[in-house]
Amino acid sequence: MQAISYDAYRSTPALVEVDEPVCADDGVVIEVRATGVCRSDWHAWQGHDPVALPQIPGHEFAGVVVAVGSDVTSCTIGDRVTVPFVCGCGRCAWCLAGDGQICPDQEQPGFTMPGSFAQLVAIPAADFNVVHLPDDIDFVAAASLGCRFATAYRAITVHGRVQSGDWVAVHGCGGVGLSAVMIAAALGARVIAVDRSHAALARARELGAEVTLDADDDPAGRIRAVTGDGAAVSLDAVGSPPAAVASIWSLRPRGRHVQIGLLLGDDADVALPMGRIIANELEIYGSHGMAARDYAGMLHLVASGALRPDRLVGEVIGLADAGAALAAMSAPSPGHGVTVVELPSRNGAEGTAHP
Repeated sequence: MQAISYDAYRSTPALVEVDEPVCADDGVVIEVRATGVCRSDWHAWQGHDPVALPQIPGHEFAGVVVAVGSDVTSCTIGDRVTVPFVCGCGRCAWCLAGDGQICPDQEQPGFTMPGSFAQLVAIPAADFNVVHLPDDIDFVAAASLGCRFATAYRAITVHGRVQSGDWVAVHGCGGVGLSAVMIAAALGARVIAVDRSHAALARARELGAEVTLDADDDPAGRIRAVTGDGAAVSLDAVGSPPAAVASIWSLRPRGRHVQIGLLLGDDADVALPMGRIIANELEIYGSHGMAARDYAGMLHLVASGALRPDRLVGEVIGLADAGAALAAMSAPSPGHGVTVVELPSRNGAEGTAHP
């Protein structure tokens, strides 16, 4: 099959021919029909989040089941599906409690296993990890759900506990930040978007941000001025020490900070204003995706039209261009939204059950 692969960090990923994946007894093979180009993949490609080399990147995707393992009961050939970027083992205490996103034996396409910048991808523990798509959600829109959108949804609804009328600050308006803006606004929150890019801020306003602020112009102070006492919820959606600290300083007493953006390498250990956290009884959360069992509520809102992930898609490209698109993330974000790779069907997406 065709896939995008890199064999050295920062070497432009190339289109190559590789062996098709093998279907495990408890797994499925999915024909990838669309896959997002995500900054998390860029971090791995940069070596910030080390992976085995060579590596096929890609972890947010949607497609059609073309092979089913003998132990799988929930999937059949031809099912339209997506998968969380964290695939739990389905057996440990965390998975049994429904928290596959923190499974200690997790697999992640594009990081611990070959990813979705390929015509086919194998997924383990399919009965636990595979999410069936409603017919009215297309593959390109669904491809934006598996990492950025699902992570933002859980950050806003579970950790942030956002209510109508709450002030919500979103620091960083890339894919996950714009997702958070849309979701918070759809829930009736008053959203403040923070970024250095004027184009990204304009896009945030289109998606529901009431106020937009320059990240280099004391965003925390301006947020407190706009809101009176600070935001109820603030997110670092870019992953940088200044954004994390600004997010915490943006909060009202008993507010909630959610760390979505990855802090890796030299940025992994951030000095946070613990005096303010203690004095104002702030809550600090990390948000690492969303388990498959929690997709139903999000998909219902997407299918109803209350949430429109398709509006986040800025560019649709072919597989051959995916490597260059990943490498282009080294430059500042152009603010046009999420780039999605769309792949044509192979042989009508036909497949056979695994013996």
